[in-house]
Amino acid sequence: MAVNKVLVVDDSPAHLEILKNVVSSAGCSVIVAASGKEAVALTKSEKPDLVLMDIVMDDMDGYGACREIIADSETKDIPVVFVTSKKQRADRLWAEKQGAKGLISKPFEDEEILETIRKY
Repeated sequence: MAVNKVLVVDDSPAHLEILKNVVSSAGCSVIVAASGKEAVALTKSEKPDLVLMDIVMDDMDGYGACREIIADSETKDIPVVFVTSKKQRADRLWAEKQGAKGLISKPFEDEEILETIRKY
């Protein structure tokens, strides 16, 4: 399945813009969310092919949002990949336990994001 639509989620406008530009450069349409709650709602309504999400956010963190996306029968097959400043082995393991398909550490190389898009 080719990735055509990507939801990018980050509460930092600067990080959101950078991620949006990288995803757009891959030829994908981009949906943006600034919180975990917004990400869950947009995943349900927009059905993106991939979610790239920060972990540390107000109102609902990425872990909580990922759990909700994975628990919903309509969205459970949409891959969630964290793009975060958290980079310890424990963070990676916890991300997997929440249902995430991967974790990319900030600062990231554009190629890491592009490779993830090609993977799905």
